[in-house]
Amino acid sequence: MNGASRDALAAARERLDALTDSTSVDATRLADELAAVTTLLDREGGLRRVLTDPAQSGEAKAELVRRLIGGQVGESTVDVVSGMVRSRWSQSRDLVDALEDLAAVADLTAAEKSGTLDDVEDELFRFGRIVSSSTELRAALTDRKATGAAKTELLHRLLGGRAKPVTERLVTRLVTAPRGRSLEAGLDAFSKLAAERRSRVVAVVTSAVPLSEPQKRRLGAALAKLYGRTMHLNLDVDPEVVGGIRVQVGDEVINGSIADRLEDAARRMAS
Repeated sequence: MNGASRDALAAARERLDALTDSTSVDATRLADELAAVTTLLDREGGLRRVLTDPAQSGEAKAELVRRLIGGQVGESTVDVVSGMVRSRWSQSRDLVDALEDLAAVADLTAAEKSGTLDDVEDELFRFGRIVSSSTELRAALTDRKATGAAKTELLHRLLGGRAKPVTERLVTRLVTAPRGRSLEAGLDAFSKLAAERRSRVVAVVTSAVPLSEPQKRRLGAALAKLYGRTMHLNLDVDPEVVGGIRVQVGDEVINGSIADRLEDAARRMAS
């Protein structure tokens, strides 16, 4: 994706992360529902174009989403999709590609929460190797004449009980709805998403007042360099944190003013 679509996808991923960081959100259900919306918009080109029309207001498009899928999917899914249609997209197809991406990320988040993300990443890699070494299996999984139900059954015989549920769901979606991707390209994309997810670190940031966008960018960049890993900021406001900030990364807690902590981080990086 380029330009506006790349920025829109980044914003949608942040929104998804904020939702799934909450223990009350069922990431597996969210993944299934986002995949269902992907299928809907992939099929309905007219609707897809309306939802990405820059001449329409973001609120009008978000309201259309609520009328279409509200009551059929959970509020978290409505929230994600509504936020996405408020954004600008370079091409209407990019919205569908982004939804597909978020469905996979939500499934990988479910694996992360259950402590099986490393297993899923390994299983995706090994399944890719099996497919590349078996022309017969690859032909069966990519046969355009075979029904989705038949492919699903084949994958269940291959993976059911042998791989994590997330792995089976991801592969089944890829095989039954490839959307122009090759099997190898899809598996590679999933593996990259899993690797990105595995290297992601969550920092819980509590401040006395909401941080400005420049402050969030500076703090995120400083923490990422300090810890050497991609950093996601979970932001909270507590007036009792008078004039300061509290950052928790795993079991480590950092207290101090924003300026002090950024200056300390800069000194530690320079030394």
